[in-house]
Amino acid sequence: MNLANIFRQHWAALRALLVLTVITGVVYPLAVWGVSLLPGLHAKAEGSIVNVAGRPAGSALIGQSFTDKDGNPLKQYFQSRPSAAGAGYDPMSSGASNLGPESIVDTPADPNKLTPGGDPSAAGFKPSLLTQVCSRSAAIGSLEKVDGSRPFCTGDGVGAVLSVIGPRDASGNVSRPTQVVSLNQPCSRPGSAAATVFQQFYRGVRVQCAQFGQDYSAGQIVPIRGAAPDQPAVPADAVTASGSGLDPDISPAYAAIQVARVATARGVNPAQIQQAVNHNQHERLLGVFGEPVVNVLALNLELDRNFPVKS
Repeated sequence: MNLANIFRQHWAALRALLVLTVITGVVYPLAVWGVSLLPGLHAKAEGSIVNVAGRPAGSALIGQSFTDKDGNPLKQYFQSRPSAAGAGYDPMSSGASNLGPESIVDTPADPNKLTPGGDPSAAGFKPSLLTQVCSRSAAIGSLEKVDGSRPFCTGDGVGAVLSVIGPRDASGNVSRPTQVVSLNQPCSRPGSAAATVFQQFYRGVRVQCAQFGQDYSAGQIVPIRGAAPDQPAVPADAVTASGSGLDPDISPAYAAIQVARVATARGVNPAQIQQAVNHNQHERLLGVFGEPVVNVLALNLELDRNFPVKS
């Protein structure tokens, strides 16, 4: 290859680089910016910010928490669904927990690292998806004065999961249990046998609490359904995070169980609160796509305008 051919190839590559730089670095961004200025799109391009008295109160497209500084729900507000985005509704950490339906066994905390009132995660505790759902349902049931029980959950809000140890039959199931352990209910301290478990016996064998550091993986993992209703009073979106962690909406069913609490906190008739819920409910897109939802921010702002909390 002679020098002239090398020059022509490099010159062609340089021209292609310049053209693509102009198109992708100048023309395309300007085109997108121009489209964002079109009527009906500009507000969304600016983040769909909702302003109150000239100050931003949030985005209609991104959820937020309505809690106090300690993370406790503010009773005068409707609560959003859980969020796995950062510490909660962090737009810079959008994402899910990546826990699936097989996540039913907790990673226990080291009892020697636990401190009274401290964060158990600092001692190594990692709740399974099942325990997260169970604990959230129990907490919401207590807050909203409804039945917070769910299938496969214990009364104290953890996954009702047993490790059943013993010889197995040809199909792989334990035929004669010799030891049964409630995996998500650890003993109060290493070596302790005195701890409350959700079920006293399983197939005639006493259920034990889980000892920290013991390996129960040889056992058959058996979730226990319990006596909870097939249709829990606490709906699914109240106890699970969305894929983005930023969902601004809740289901009408979740809104419905919050009406009584909000009405009491604001000193008004529940029918008035329900009317506000109806104002902020959006039906299926084109009557077919998605599910009916209630925008939490818009609903709470309407309540503040019409039924302010009396100090």
